[in-house]
Amino acid sequence: MKKFLQSLFKGESVMEESFSALGVDMHSHILPGIDDGSESLERSLELVQAMKELGYRKLIMTPHIMSDFYKNTPEIIRERLALLREAVEQAGIEMELDCAAEHYLDEGFLDKLEKDEELLTFGDNYLLFETSFLNEPLNLREAIFKMRSKGYKPVLAHPERYNYFYGKFDELAELWKQGVLFQPNLNSLTGYYSPAAKAMAEKLIDNGMVDFLGSDVHGLKHTDSLSRVLASKYLPKALSLAVRNNQL
Repeated sequence: MKKFLQSLFKGESVMEESFSALGVDMHSHILPGIDDGSESLERSLELVQAMKELGYRKLIMTPHIMSDFYKNTPEIIRERLALLREAVEQAGIEMELDCAAEHYLDEGFLDKLEKDEELLTFGDNYLLFETSFLNEPLNLREAIFKMRSKGYKPVLAHPERYNYFYGKFDELAELWKQGVLFQPNLNSLTGYYSPAAKAMAEKLIDNGMVDFLGSDVHGLKHTDSLSRVLASKYLPKALSLAVRNNQL
């Protein structure tokens, strides 16, 4: 990746020109009309173009699957993927598109695990999941055990955003040591979500506890914010870790 130097007080900091070093984004809500992300095919095309301009070459889009709100299925998600692929090709945008899902840890998810129903994964059987932001699920560790016992590699989406881990970094670190992969959101590096999420993301990077970096793009406000992430002093530090995006 091309870089240029920007003076920062008496030292030097490295500013990234794009996200081409990552190349692949593995967490977004760009598929049209399927969750709280892109509301239309036209907006999805705008988002794909914006991600291309930010340096991405491949998008693995991950709609929410939540039993009470977003009752998406692999069939529904793949149908929207095919629709967007055709539109992107017709628009002449060079971008590889694929899909997985962001699974909410609820009873429906656990039921699917028990029944061996298809769960959409990416890469080497990576399974992206999330929980409530406020309250730690009582079955968090049980769910992780079940995912791993079924051959999945659990990836915790945006670990820096879970309030119940604030002040309990050791507990979060223990999950990572036990094999849960961590995917912070890039926009956390600008404080987009909260100062606490920014501090937690920086701490994860400082401790080398980052396996993937995701955009979590829902709309153009997120792609606009990503352009500001390029100036973050923590981005080069994150990219120096063994993040797996470019392997996908």
